[in-house]
Amino acid sequence: MANVTSEFLLIGFPGIQKVKLLVFLTILVTYILTLLGNFTIIFLVWKDYRLHNPMYWLLCNLSFSGLCFTSTIVPKMMANIITENKGISFMGCIIQIYFYFHLGACDYILVAVMAFDRYVAICNPLRYSVIMSDWLTLILAVGTWTAAFLTVFPPVIFLCHLPFCGPNVIDHYFCDIAPVLNLACKDTTFLEQLSFASIGIIVLSSLLLTSVSYLYIITTILHIPTATGRKKAFSTCVAHITLASIFYGCSIFMYLLPQNIHSSGFYKAVALLHTVVTPLLNPFIYTLRNEKVKEVLRDTLKHLISFPKSKN
Repeated sequence: MANVTSEFLLIGFPGIQKVKLLVFLTILVTYILTLLGNFTIIFLVWKDYRLHNPMYWLLCNLSFSGLCFTSTIVPKMMANIITENKGISFMGCIIQIYFYFHLGACDYILVAVMAFDRYVAICNPLRYSVIMSDWLTLILAVGTWTAAFLTVFPPVIFLCHLPFCGPNVIDHYFCDIAPVLNLACKDTTFLEQLSFASIGIIVLSSLLLTSVSYLYIITTILHIPTATGRKKAFSTCVAHITLASIFYGCSIFMYLLPQNIHSSGFYKAVALLHTVVTPLLNPFIYTLRNEKVKEVLRDTLKHLISFPKSKN
């Protein structure tokens, strides 16, 4: 059966017509802050030698992934809110699905890799520089992007070859795979199972590795004899734990629980948290919770402020 659908229509948020300008401005400000925050993290890690270690290189990867992830969804969503044109081309929809899941998969793998990094730092501090070498960090970073590609690419290829010949209205604000599959003119059971398995493998394996790492971390921290030592060790993990909790919580609600138990509005709200708010929280959580990042940021701001004065 041939594909006769050249365009999909994204319903988005139909109940916000009276406040759409306010919603648009809120999302715009959030998007700008997300870009500034993540670019700041990348700049600080690149610029300052104090952040030249595996933890911050991995954080740099997470910030870059977050930038691309939110830019895959938010600009088109803002255009749909403020204009009457709700359309997205068939190929544009496929590309959005691919990058949404590829970059999302990268985020979850990076969360697990960063948990392993914290495990080595706290449980094997004397061997940290040996275990987390520059070579291993590079392998972990490249492996993250490669694993995400290998997991996401097959379902997207199958999706490209599905026939779409009926309704073309997507009850969402972006091209998510579940509402798109509902429009196919062919049985999609295999692709639904493949997509569910791909998402499940990424999220659950990442959650398992993160949980095991923190089980060892907590056990080690509890054996530290002084309260000051325990507090210092735990403080290095707080930002990562906060971020991981948001990531896994959103994914379990969106993809790993039966979607028929959620209302469409609730599903969109969780998706909005995942696509708009989470990429914003990443740099701010790490900046506010990490003393070294705060120190580097303060020094950088002082240098930028004093530089024009020194020229005069």
